Amino acid sequence: MGLTKATAHRYATALRRAGLLRTSHGLYSLGPRVVELAAAALAGLGVIRVAEPYMLRLVTDTGQTTVLSVWDGEAPVVVRVAENRERLVRVVVTPGARLPADSAQGKVFRTFLGEGDDPDLESVRSDQLAANAVVMEGVTAVAAPVFQGAEIVATLALVGTSAGIETDAHSTMAVALRDAAMGLSTELGFVESRLEAG
Repeated sequence: MGLTKATAHRYATALRRAGLLRTSHGLYSLGPRVVELAAAALAGLGVIRVAEPYMLRLVTDTGQTTVLSVWDGEAPVVVRVAENRERLVRVVVTPGARLPADSAQGKVFRTFLGEGDDPDLESVRSDQLAANAVVMEGVTAVAAPVFQGAEIVATLALVGTSAGIETDAHSTMAVALRDAAMGLSTELGFVESRLEAG
């Protein structure tokens, strides 16, 4: 960063006093105040507050793990997870995980944020659905966009074993996922004609 040791020490001391940084045995890590700030920032995202009933309904209807992700400017980030706790074996997704751009969620964000010239993204726009199995071998995700107004604000996704997730755009799972994403979008103020006009 080009700082002198004295300047870096002053900054580190100020951050420690504010609870944003902590030190142990000469190593620095994020402090407890960062968690509070992150919680406050997430609470400001309306989609997180209203998504839970839609996610729980998807778990009930499909039996799969449901994931809500937001775009952090570079990649999708998992902000909420609903699991089917009755399954003997289930896929666990960690909140806070950043997903690759070629994940199902990444494809949806790239499509509706207008990033990239990938011709494969046209089917994502027309189907309102993306599928991928690149994040982990044997695990597949299908994702659909969630809008607030005319802007994409999140994705809802179903994540499970490749054998258990239906990726066809007309499958029962895909229809349930799109219906949940559209219901959540409607609650957030999405008007379908705005998307079609854009």
